[in-house]
Amino acid sequence: MGNRAPTNKITPNLHLDETFAALKHYNYRLWFIGQMVSLMGTWMQATAQGYLIYQITHSPTYLGLVGFMAGVPTLLFSLFGGWIADRISRRTLLVVTQSAMMVLAFILGVLDFAHIVQPWHILVLAFLLGVANAFDAPARISFVLELVKREDMNNAIALNSTMYNAATVVGPSVAGLTYAAFGAAWCFTINGLSFIAVIVALLLMHIKLEPQPVHSSTAVEEIAEGVRYVLSNPLVLSLTGAVGMVNFFGFGFLNLLPAWATDVLHSGVTTNGLLISARGFGALISALMLASLGGQKIRGKLWMFGSLLMPVALFIFAWVRWIPLSLGILVVIGWSMMLITNNNNSMIQTEIPDALRGRVMGVYVLVMNGAYTIGELTTGAFAQRFGASATAIACAVILFTFGVISWVYFPYIHQHE
Repeated sequence: MGNRAPTNKITPNLHLDETFAALKHYNYRLWFIGQMVSLMGTWMQATAQGYLIYQITHSPTYLGLVGFMAGVPTLLFSLFGGWIADRISRRTLLVVTQSAMMVLAFILGVLDFAHIVQPWHILVLAFLLGVANAFDAPARISFVLELVKREDMNNAIALNSTMYNAATVVGPSVAGLTYAAFGAAWCFTINGLSFIAVIVALLLMHIKLEPQPVHSSTAVEEIAEGVRYVLSNPLVLSLTGAVGMVNFFGFGFLNLLPAWATDVLHSGVTTNGLLISARGFGALISALMLASLGGQKIRGKLWMFGSLLMPVALFIFAWVRWIPLSLGILVVIGWSMMLITNNNNSMIQTEIPDALRGRVMGVYVLVMNGAYTIGELTTGAFAQRFGASATAIACAVILFTFGVISWVYFPYIHQHE
Protein backbone atom coordinates (compact mmCIF):
# COMPACT_ATOMS: atom_id res chain seq x y z
CA MET A 1 0.00 0.00 0.00
CA GLY A 2 1.57 3.29 -1.12
CA ASN A 3 2.19 6.27 1.10
CA ARG A 4 -0.53 8.86 1.04
CA ALA A 5 0.43 12.37 0.05
CA PRO A 6 0.05 14.82 2.91
CA THR A 7 -2.95 17.09 2.70
CA ASN A 8 -2.68 20.82 3.31
CA LYS A 9 -6.04 21.34 4.83
CA ILE A 10 -6.29 24.72 6.52
CA THR A 11 -8.94 25.27 9.13
CA PRO A 12 -9.37 28.22 11.49
CA ASN A 13 -8.15 27.49 15.01
CA LEU A 14 -11.19 28.18 17.15
CA HIS A 15 -10.21 26.24 20.27
CA LEU A 16 -10.92 27.86 23.60
CA ASP A 17 -7.27 27.66 24.66
CA GLU A 18 -6.39 29.83 21.66
CA THR A 19 -9.34 32.18 22.12
CA PHE A 20 -8.38 32.93 25.74
CA ALA A 21 -4.60 32.41 25.49
CA ALA A 22 -3.76 35.68 27.28
CA LEU A 23 -5.67 34.55 30.39
CA LYS A 24 -2.93 32.05 31.22
CA HIS A 25 -0.92 35.05 32.47
CA TYR A 26 -1.64 35.94 36.13
CA ASN A 27 -1.36 39.70 35.62
CA TYR A 28 -3.65 39.68 32.62
CA ARG A 29 -6.28 37.62 34.48
CA LEU A 30 -6.36 40.28 37.21
CA TRP A 31 -6.58 43.01 34.59
CA PHE A 32 -9.36 41.25 32.70
CA ILE A 33 -11.54 40.73 35.78
CA GLY A 34 -10.95 44.20 37.23
CA GLN A 35 -11.52 45.98 33.94
CA MET A 36 -14.63 43.96 33.16
CA VAL A 37 -16.29 45.10 36.38
CA SER A 38 -15.11 48.68 36.01
CA LEU A 39 -16.16 48.99 32.38
CA MET A 40 -19.69 47.82 33.15
CA GLY A 41 -19.92 50.69 35.61
CA THR A 42 -18.42 53.09 33.08
CA TRP A 43 -21.05 52.18 30.50
CA MET A 44 -23.79 52.53 33.09
CA GLN A 45 -22.63 56.09 33.77
CA ALA A 46 -22.18 56.98 30.10
CA THR A 47 -25.67 55.74 29.25
CA ALA A 48 -27.36 57.41 32.21
CA GLN A 49 -25.42 60.65 31.77
CA GLY A 50 -26.40 60.98 28.10
CA TYR A 51 -30.05 60.34 28.80
CA LEU A 52 -30.07 62.61 31.87
CA ILE A 53 -28.71 65.65 30.06
CA TYR A 54 -31.07 65.05 27.14
CA GLN A 55 -33.95 64.75 29.60
CA ILE A 56 -32.95 68.07 31.20
CA THR A 57 -32.20 70.04 28.01
CA HIS A 58 -34.07 68.19 25.18
CA SER A 59 -31.14 69.19 22.96
CA PRO A 60 -29.01 66.96 20.68
CA THR A 61 -26.45 69.76 20.77
CA TYR A 62 -25.97 69.18 24.49
CA LEU A 63 -25.31 65.50 23.81
CA GLY A 64 -22.49 66.57 21.53
CA LEU A 65 -21.32 69.20 24.00
CA VAL A 66 -20.85 66.63 26.78
CA GLY A 67 -18.63 64.58 24.51
CA PHE A 68 -16.80 67.69 23.41
CA MET A 69 -16.04 68.74 26.98
CA ALA A 70 -14.81 65.22 27.79
CA GLY A 71 -12.61 65.24 24.71
CA VAL A 72 -11.00 68.69 24.92
CA PRO A 73 -8.45 67.47 27.51
CA THR A 74 -7.47 64.74 25.05
CA LEU A 75 -6.45 67.41 22.57
CA LEU A 76 -4.52 69.23 25.28
CA PHE A 77 -2.85 66.46 27.26
CA SER A 78 -2.73 63.13 25.36
CA LEU A 79 0.75 63.70 23.92
CA PHE A 80 2.03 64.59 27.37
CA GLY A 81 0.17 61.57 28.79
CA GLY A 82 1.97 59.32 26.30
CA TRP A 83 5.30 60.83 27.33
CA ILE A 84 4.51 60.21 31.01
CA ALA A 85 3.61 56.59 30.17
CA ASP A 86 7.12 56.10 28.75
CA ARG A 87 8.72 57.76 31.79
CA ILE A 88 7.13 56.22 34.89
CA SER A 89 5.46 52.98 35.96
CA ARG A 90 2.32 52.56 33.90
CA ARG A 91 0.69 50.67 36.75
CA THR A 92 1.23 53.60 39.13
CA LEU A 93 -0.14 56.02 36.55
CA LEU A 94 -3.23 53.85 36.06
CA VAL A 95 -3.92 53.62 39.80
CA VAL A 96 -3.87 57.43 40.00
CA THR A 97 -6.10 57.99 36.96
CA GLN A 98 -8.61 55.27 37.91
CA SER A 99 -8.87 56.69 41.44
CA ALA A 100 -9.57 60.16 40.03
CA MET A 101 -12.31 58.76 37.81
CA MET A 102 -13.87 57.01 40.81
CA VAL A 103 -14.07 60.27 42.77
CA LEU A 104 -15.69 62.11 39.83
CA ALA A 105 -18.36 59.40 39.50
CA PHE A 106 -19.24 59.70 43.20
CA ILE A 107 -19.49 63.50 42.91
CA LEU A 108 -21.99 63.24 40.04
CA GLY A 109 -23.99 60.67 42.01
CA VAL A 110 -24.16 62.95 45.07
CA LEU A 111 -25.32 65.90 42.94
CA ASP A 112 -28.14 63.86 41.45
CA PHE A 113 -29.13 62.31 44.78
CA ALA A 114 -29.43 65.87 46.13
CA HIS A 115 -31.59 66.86 43.12
CA ILE A 116 -29.36 69.82 42.34
CA VAL A 117 -27.57 68.52 39.23
CA GLN A 118 -27.47 71.05 36.39
CA PRO A 119 -26.19 70.76 32.81
CA TRP A 120 -23.09 72.77 33.70
CA HIS A 121 -22.28 70.30 36.50
CA ILE A 122 -22.28 67.47 33.96
CA LEU A 123 -20.13 69.47 31.53
CA VAL A 124 -17.52 70.38 34.16
CA LEU A 125 -17.31 66.80 35.46
CA ALA A 126 -17.07 65.52 31.87
CA PHE A 127 -14.10 67.85 31.33
CA LEU A 128 -12.35 66.63 34.49
CA LEU A 129 -13.00 63.02 33.48
CA GLY A 130 -11.42 63.83 30.13
CA VAL A 131 -8.29 65.13 31.89
CA ALA A 132 -7.94 61.83 33.75
CA ASN A 133 -8.57 59.86 30.56
CA ALA A 134 -5.94 61.83 28.63
CA PHE A 135 -3.31 60.36 30.96
CA ASP A 136 -5.06 57.01 31.45
CA ALA A 137 -5.58 55.98 27.82
CA PRO A 138 -1.97 55.97 26.50
CA ALA A 139 -0.83 54.04 29.58
CA ARG A 140 -3.77 51.61 29.42
CA ILE A 141 -3.35 50.81 25.73
CA SER A 142 0.42 50.36 25.94
CA PHE A 143 0.17 48.43 29.26
CA VAL A 144 -0.70 45.18 27.48
CA LEU A 145 2.92 44.17 26.86
CA GLU A 146 3.62 44.29 30.60
CA LEU A 147 0.82 41.77 31.19
CA VAL A 148 1.53 39.08 28.57
CA LYS A 149 4.35 37.73 26.45
CA ARG A 150 4.74 39.27 23.01
CA GLU A 151 3.37 36.18 21.24
CA ASP A 152 0.08 36.61 23.14
CA MET A 153 -0.21 40.34 22.51
CA ASN A 154 -2.69 40.11 19.63
CA ASN A 155 -4.88 37.79 21.67
CA ALA A 156 -4.73 40.15 24.66
CA ILE A 157 -5.74 43.10 22.47
CA ALA A 158 -8.70 41.11 21.16
CA LEU A 159 -9.68 40.06 24.70
CA ASN A 160 -9.44 43.70 25.81
CA SER A 161 -12.02 44.45 23.15
CA THR A 162 -14.06 41.45 24.31
CA MET A 163 -14.33 42.71 27.88
CA TYR A 164 -14.98 46.27 26.68
CA ASN A 165 -17.85 45.15 24.51
CA ALA A 166 -19.21 42.64 27.01
CA ALA A 167 -19.50 45.63 29.31
CA THR A 168 -21.16 47.53 26.48
CA VAL A 169 -23.80 44.81 26.24
CA VAL A 170 -24.52 44.57 29.96
CA GLY A 171 -23.83 48.10 31.22
CA PRO A 172 -26.28 50.13 29.09
CA SER A 173 -29.10 47.61 29.54
CA VAL A 174 -28.62 47.56 33.32
CA ALA A 175 -28.34 51.36 33.24
CA GLY A 176 -31.66 51.66 31.40
CA LEU A 177 -33.42 49.44 33.93
CA THR A 178 -31.70 51.08 36.92
CA TYR A 179 -32.44 54.58 35.61
CA ALA A 180 -36.10 53.75 35.03
CA ALA A 181 -36.50 52.14 38.46
CA PHE A 182 -34.26 54.22 40.75
CA GLY A 183 -32.89 57.21 38.82
CA ALA A 184 -29.55 58.23 37.31
CA ALA A 185 -27.80 58.76 40.68
CA TRP A 186 -27.59 55.02 41.34
CA CYS A 187 -25.96 54.47 37.94
CA PHE A 188 -23.25 56.99 38.82
CA THR A 189 -22.75 55.52 42.30
CA ILE A 190 -22.45 51.96 40.99
CA ASN A 191 -19.84 53.19 38.51
CA GLY A 192 -17.84 54.75 41.34
CA LEU A 193 -17.88 51.47 43.26
CA SER A 194 -16.84 49.52 40.17
CA PHE A 195 -13.48 51.32 40.00
CA ILE A 196 -12.46 49.55 43.19
CA ALA A 197 -12.17 46.29 41.24
CA VAL A 198 -9.59 47.56 38.75
CA ILE A 199 -7.61 49.49 41.37
CA VAL A 200 -7.32 46.37 43.55
CA ALA A 201 -6.36 44.30 40.49
CA LEU A 202 -3.57 46.73 39.62
CA LEU A 203 -2.21 46.67 43.17
CA LEU A 204 -2.17 42.84 43.24
CA MET A 205 -0.16 42.48 40.01
CA HIS A 206 3.42 41.23 39.94
CA ILE A 207 5.01 43.76 37.62
CA LYS A 208 8.75 43.61 37.03
CA LEU A 209 10.19 47.08 37.46
CA GLU A 210 12.54 47.89 34.61
CA PRO A 211 15.33 50.42 35.23
CA GLN A 212 14.45 53.69 33.56
CA PRO A 213 17.04 55.03 31.11
CA VAL A 214 18.64 58.39 31.77
CA HIS A 215 16.79 61.01 29.73
CA SER A 216 18.81 63.97 28.49
CA SER A 217 16.12 65.29 26.14
CA THR A 218 13.29 67.60 27.10
CA ALA A 219 9.65 66.51 27.18
CA VAL A 220 8.94 68.46 23.98
CA GLU A 221 11.85 66.79 22.16
CA GLU A 222 10.78 63.30 23.22
CA ILE A 223 7.13 63.93 22.32
CA ALA A 224 8.29 65.24 18.92
CA GLU A 225 10.22 61.99 18.42
CA GLY A 226 6.98 60.02 18.76
CA VAL A 227 5.14 62.35 16.38
CA ARG A 228 7.93 62.08 13.79
CA TYR A 229 7.75 58.28 13.95
CA VAL A 230 4.01 58.35 13.21
CA LEU A 231 4.46 60.77 10.30
CA SER A 232 7.36 58.76 8.80
CA ASN A 233 5.71 55.31 8.93
CA PRO A 234 3.05 55.01 6.17
CA LEU A 235 1.19 52.12 7.83
CA VAL A 236 1.05 53.74 11.28
CA LEU A 237 0.08 57.10 9.76
CA SER A 238 -2.71 55.56 7.66
CA LEU A 239 -4.12 53.55 10.56
CA THR A 240 -3.97 56.58 12.85
CA GLY A 241 -5.92 58.57 10.25
CA ALA A 242 -8.37 55.69 9.89
CA VAL A 243 -9.16 55.58 13.60
CA GLY A 244 -9.84 59.31 13.38
CA MET A 245 -12.35 58.83 10.56
CA VAL A 246 -14.18 56.00 12.31
CA ASN A 247 -14.38 57.89 15.59
CA PHE A 248 -15.52 61.14 13.96
CA PHE A 249 -18.24 59.77 11.70
CA GLY A 250 -18.97 56.40 13.31
CA PHE A 251 -18.75 56.74 17.07
CA GLY A 252 -19.59 60.43 16.77
CA PHE A 253 -22.97 59.49 15.33
CA LEU A 254 -23.59 56.77 17.92
CA ASN A 255 -23.50 59.51 20.55
CA LEU A 256 -26.93 60.53 19.18
CA LEU A 257 -28.63 57.27 20.21
CA PRO A 258 -30.49 58.92 23.16
CA ALA A 259 -32.04 61.36 20.68
CA TRP A 260 -32.65 58.49 18.22
CA ALA A 261 -34.51 56.47 20.86
CA THR A 262 -36.69 59.46 21.75
CA ASP A 263 -37.27 61.35 18.51
CA VAL A 264 -36.92 58.71 15.78
CA LEU A 265 -38.16 55.53 17.47
CA HIS A 266 -40.51 57.42 19.84
CA SER A 267 -39.48 55.36 22.84
CA GLY A 268 -37.64 55.95 26.13
CA VAL A 269 -34.66 55.27 28.35
CA THR A 270 -34.93 51.47 28.22
CA THR A 271 -34.79 51.50 24.41
CA ASN A 272 -31.79 53.81 24.57
CA GLY A 273 -29.96 51.26 26.72
CA LEU A 274 -30.95 48.43 24.37
CA LEU A 275 -29.68 50.33 21.32
CA ILE A 276 -26.27 50.87 22.92
CA SER A 277 -26.19 47.25 24.10
CA ALA A 278 -27.03 45.96 20.62
CA ARG A 279 -24.02 47.75 19.16
CA GLY A 280 -21.92 46.34 21.98
CA PHE A 281 -23.26 42.82 21.44
CA GLY A 282 -22.18 42.88 17.81
CA ALA A 283 -18.76 44.18 18.80
CA LEU A 284 -18.48 41.47 21.47
CA ILE A 285 -19.13 38.72 18.91
CA SER A 286 -16.56 40.29 16.62
CA ALA A 287 -13.94 40.57 19.38
CA LEU A 288 -14.36 36.90 20.33
CA MET A 289 -14.05 35.93 16.68
CA LEU A 290 -10.85 37.96 16.36
CA ALA A 291 -9.43 36.36 19.52
CA SER A 292 -10.09 32.92 18.03
CA LEU A 293 -8.48 33.87 14.73
CA GLY A 294 -5.38 35.32 16.39
CA GLY A 295 -3.10 32.94 14.49
CA GLN A 296 -4.67 33.67 11.11
CA LYS A 297 -2.76 36.34 9.16
CA ILE A 298 -5.78 38.17 7.79
CA ARG A 299 -5.96 41.30 9.92
CA GLY A 300 -5.67 43.69 6.96
CA LYS A 301 -8.40 41.90 5.00
CA LEU A 302 -10.75 41.92 7.99
CA TRP A 303 -10.04 45.63 8.50
CA MET A 304 -10.97 46.39 4.91
CA PHE A 305 -14.13 44.27 5.04
CA GLY A 306 -15.28 46.11 8.15
CA SER A 307 -14.53 49.52 6.64
CA LEU A 308 -16.93 48.77 3.76
CA LEU A 309 -19.64 46.87 5.66
CA MET A 310 -20.06 49.32 8.54
CA PRO A 311 -21.17 52.36 6.49
CA VAL A 312 -23.57 50.20 4.46
CA ALA A 313 -25.21 49.01 7.69
CA LEU A 314 -25.32 52.58 9.03
CA PHE A 315 -27.03 53.76 5.82
CA ILE A 316 -29.72 51.09 6.22
CA PHE A 317 -30.11 51.95 9.92
CA ALA A 318 -30.96 55.54 8.95
CA TRP A 319 -34.18 54.41 7.23
CA VAL A 320 -35.46 51.88 9.80
CA ARG A 321 -38.18 52.78 12.31
CA TRP A 322 -38.95 49.34 13.79
CA ILE A 323 -37.12 48.82 17.06
CA PRO A 324 -36.27 45.07 16.67
CA LEU A 325 -34.81 45.66 13.21
CA SER A 326 -32.91 48.71 14.47
CA LEU A 327 -31.36 46.54 17.17
CA GLY A 328 -30.37 43.90 14.63
CA ILE A 329 -28.68 46.45 12.35
CA LEU A 330 -26.81 47.93 15.30
CA VAL A 331 -25.44 44.44 16.00
CA VAL A 332 -24.01 44.43 12.46
CA ILE A 333 -22.64 47.96 12.91
CA GLY A 334 -20.94 46.94 16.16
CA TRP A 335 -19.53 43.75 14.58
CA SER A 336 -18.02 45.61 11.63
CA MET A 337 -16.72 48.54 13.69
CA MET A 338 -14.80 46.09 15.85
CA LEU A 339 -13.17 44.61 12.74
CA ILE A 340 -11.78 48.08 12.07
CA THR A 341 -10.82 49.28 15.55
CA ASN A 342 -9.41 46.02 16.92
CA ASN A 343 -7.29 45.25 13.88
CA ASN A 344 -6.26 48.90 13.73
CA ASN A 345 -4.90 48.69 17.28
CA SER A 346 -3.29 45.29 16.72
CA MET A 347 -1.49 46.28 13.52
CA ILE A 348 -0.11 49.46 15.10
CA GLN A 349 0.98 47.73 18.33
CA THR A 350 2.98 45.14 16.38
CA GLU A 351 4.60 47.83 14.25
CA ILE A 352 5.93 50.31 16.81
CA PRO A 353 9.14 49.86 18.88
CA ASP A 354 8.80 49.41 22.65
CA ALA A 355 10.83 52.52 23.45
CA LEU A 356 8.30 54.72 21.64
CA ARG A 357 5.17 52.78 22.59
CA GLY A 358 3.70 55.27 25.07
CA ARG A 359 4.40 58.32 22.93
CA VAL A 360 3.10 56.78 19.70
CA MET A 361 -0.04 55.64 21.51
CA GLY A 362 -0.33 59.19 22.87
CA VAL A 363 -0.56 60.40 19.26
CA TYR A 364 -3.02 57.61 18.49
CA VAL A 365 -5.20 58.53 21.48
CA LEU A 366 -5.02 62.21 20.52
CA VAL A 367 -6.37 61.48 17.04
CA MET A 368 -8.85 58.84 18.23
CA ASN A 369 -10.43 60.79 21.08
CA GLY A 370 -9.95 64.16 19.40
CA ALA A 371 -11.88 62.97 16.37
CA TYR A 372 -14.56 61.47 18.61
CA THR A 373 -14.83 64.74 20.52
CA ILE A 374 -15.17 66.94 17.47
CA GLY A 375 -17.36 64.31 15.81
CA GLU A 376 -19.81 64.32 18.72
CA LEU A 377 -20.09 68.10 18.61
CA THR A 378 -20.39 68.21 14.83
CA THR A 379 -22.93 65.40 14.49
CA GLY A 380 -24.94 66.85 17.38
CA ALA A 381 -25.11 70.26 15.72
CA PHE A 382 -25.89 68.68 12.32
CA ALA A 383 -28.67 66.59 13.85
CA GLN A 384 -30.11 69.68 15.56
CA ARG A 385 -30.31 71.39 12.17
CA PHE A 386 -31.14 68.59 9.73
CA GLY A 387 -32.32 65.68 11.91
CA ALA A 388 -30.74 62.46 13.16
CA SER A 389 -31.65 60.45 10.04
CA ALA A 390 -29.94 62.87 7.68
CA THR A 391 -26.89 62.80 9.95
CA ALA A 392 -26.71 58.99 9.79
CA ILE A 393 -26.94 59.06 5.97
CA ALA A 394 -24.20 61.68 5.67
CA CYS A 395 -21.87 59.77 8.01
CA ALA A 396 -22.50 56.52 6.11
CA VAL A 397 -21.69 58.07 2.72
CA ILE A 398 -18.47 59.66 4.00
CA LEU A 399 -17.28 56.46 5.68
CA PHE A 400 -18.01 54.33 2.62
CA THR A 401 -16.08 56.77 0.46
CA PHE A 402 -13.16 56.55 2.88
CA GLY A 403 -13.27 52.74 2.74
CA VAL A 404 -13.03 52.79 -1.07
CA ILE A 405 -10.17 55.31 -0.97
CA SER A 406 -8.33 53.10 1.53
CA TRP A 407 -8.69 50.08 -0.75
CA VAL A 408 -7.30 51.99 -3.74
CA TYR A 409 -4.64 54.23 -2.22
CA PHE A 410 -3.56 52.38 0.95
CA PRO A 411 -3.22 48.77 -0.29
CA TYR A 412 -0.60 48.01 2.39
CA ILE A 413 -3.44 47.98 4.93
CA HIS A 414 -5.50 45.17 3.39
CA GLN A 415 -2.28 43.35 2.43
CA HIS A 416 -1.06 43.42 6.04
CA GLU A 417 -0.95 40.05 7.82
